[in-house]
Amino acid sequence: MLRILSIIALFLLSALPLRAEEIVAGLSQNRVSITATFVGSEILIFGAVKRDSPPPQDAPLEVVVVVEGPSSPITVRKKDKRFGIWINTEAMELAAAPSFYAIATSDTLDNTISKLDDFRHLISVERSIHISDNPFNINDPREFTDALIRIREKSGLYKRLENTVKLAQDTLFETRIALPANLTEGDYRTRILLTRGGQVTSEYETVINVQKVGLERWIFNLAHEKPLIYGLLSLVIAIAAGWGASAAFRMILRN
Repeated sequence: MLRILSIIALFLLSALPLRAEEIVAGLSQNRVSITATFVGSEILIFGAVKRDSPPPQDAPLEVVVVVEGPSSPITVRKKDKRFGIWINTEAMELAAAPSFYAIATSDTLDNTISKLDDFRHLISVERSIHISDNPFNINDPREFTDALIRIREKSGLYKRLENTVKLAQDTLFETRIALPANLTEGDYRTRILLTRGGQVTSEYETVINVQKVGLERWIFNLAHEKPLIYGLLSLVIAIAAGWGASAAFRMILRN
């Protein structure tokens, strides 16, 4: 019996992937502060490949870097022109879609990751969007997810940055990810993956924290935690601004 268990243990160990390459990585900053003058930020992601033995020669090394913002449900609506007027005709609920998504690769995405490993590790932006349930009333669900991707690409929230990861001597790598001004607060999941022949061989993960600070944080907390006071304060500010503008206008007329 002991011999059988030993054989099974050896078989299971042989089935596990060998960790011949490991990622040692860092970020230029792990925290992004949103202030009144915030116009965006740029994150430098860099690192090296740690090896216990010479690198494999059967397939070239490639690097994938993914930065994903907080996800939330969203409704995507389709508009059609009816009687000369654009109206909403169909809508599809998405259970979750990332507020920001950037993927940078050392080669083209198709040459860097196989479709199977893309499905396993949820690397491409299409894999990060989840539909609520089976949309039986929707003829083509992908039409709605593609539309969301196009809209957020135009606003700079979704980025596909192929051939932007610099890889030196199959050991050192770096890339830069630009974060736009219209960021959502929260933890931005950052992943670095090594691939060979389209298969993931190693993965490293960390988090970039994005948070409002200063006056923006105080106003945000006041609006969500004490909405009555926030509403009254907004009304007072509006009245004061209107009165001030009126008084200034009267002084200009007198002069």
